[in-house]
Amino acid sequence: MDSQIVVNCGDGIATVALSNPDRLNAVNASMWRDLRSAVESCAKDERVRCIILRGAGDKAFAAGGDIEEFLTVRATVDDALHYHEELVAAALQAIRDCPVPTIAAIQGACIGGGLEIAGCCDIRIAGASARFGAPINKLGFSMYPGEMAGLLALVGPAVVLEILLEGRILDAREALAKGLLTRVIDDEAVFAEALATAARIAAGAPLVAKWHKQWVRRLTTGPALSEQERRSAFDFLATDDYREGIDAFLNKRKPVFKGR
Repeated sequence: MDSQIVVNCGDGIATVALSNPDRLNAVNASMWRDLRSAVESCAKDERVRCIILRGAGDKAFAAGGDIEEFLTVRATVDDALHYHEELVAAALQAIRDCPVPTIAAIQGACIGGGLEIAGCCDIRIAGASARFGAPINKLGFSMYPGEMAGLLALVGPAVVLEILLEGRILDAREALAKGLLTRVIDDEAVFAEALATAARIAAGAPLVAKWHKQWVRRLTTGPALSEQERRSAFDFLATDDYREGIDAFLNKRKPVFKGR
């Protein structure tokens, strides 16, 4: 069976598509496993400077996990722990830990597991008719802590509790106001805008993008920076890309960064 995670690469941009269109791209066990593998593989590819995650088609980013599968893949506590820790949370962690910038291009339903995936990306671009939520209170199960972590870091406890306790579906405008999204645009322009955003990222120095992600994570967790960490913030001084950037600026030309 072909993978339902489809990866395409070109011009420094990798597109990772959730492809289960008959179920509105609901994410099953094999898709969680393949999603982790795809993101980790793209992150190791020196040619990739940005990753776009999207759903196949225009009806859904992902309408949650595959509920019908739950009766078999998490019928016991041990099965459920394996599913949510080794498959779901591991895939989400791979996205959160990805050193390469990530963009979620969201059209249609972005529910449950889809919302968790989008919440782990660095930038979230949605169409005006996109819908967001996690109405799992109506299904009788709770969100696994390892899956909640990305949303909690993104919007904080008040919004996470509002989403989970009410089980209400939010429109794109409200999702933007609550901090779930970076920007909202016309539905038909979502992927084009994601590509344009990725191109702007890819045009920058790739080491700098990775450092910016690293420092944002570090400054929002842990103690104050050590002297060694503060000194390491200037590691860019020893890079070819820094010399290229300065030379290009002084000579009024477009820089060509090599990632070294």
